[in-house]
Amino acid sequence: MSIVVNLDVMMAKRKIAAGDLANKVGITPANLSILKNQKAKAIRFSTLNDICLALDCQPGDILEFVNDGKSDEE
Repeated sequence: MSIVVNLDVMMAKRKIAAGDLANKVGITPANLSILKNQKAKAIRFSTLNDICLALDCQPGDILEFVNDGKSDEE
């Protein structure tokens, strides 16, 4: 199973740069990049909440489940 992070799509829709979003959310640009580039293993609900507030969106606009037939344990 895979969770796909569509943060870059929402950022483009809202026309906000990574640095600006990082400042609004209160995280480093490096951590935002990790999340944006599918490298994150976890996200705090408080960070997800702040991203949703900054982008005026729902968590489902950012996170998507894709069933690829694999489990995380494989």
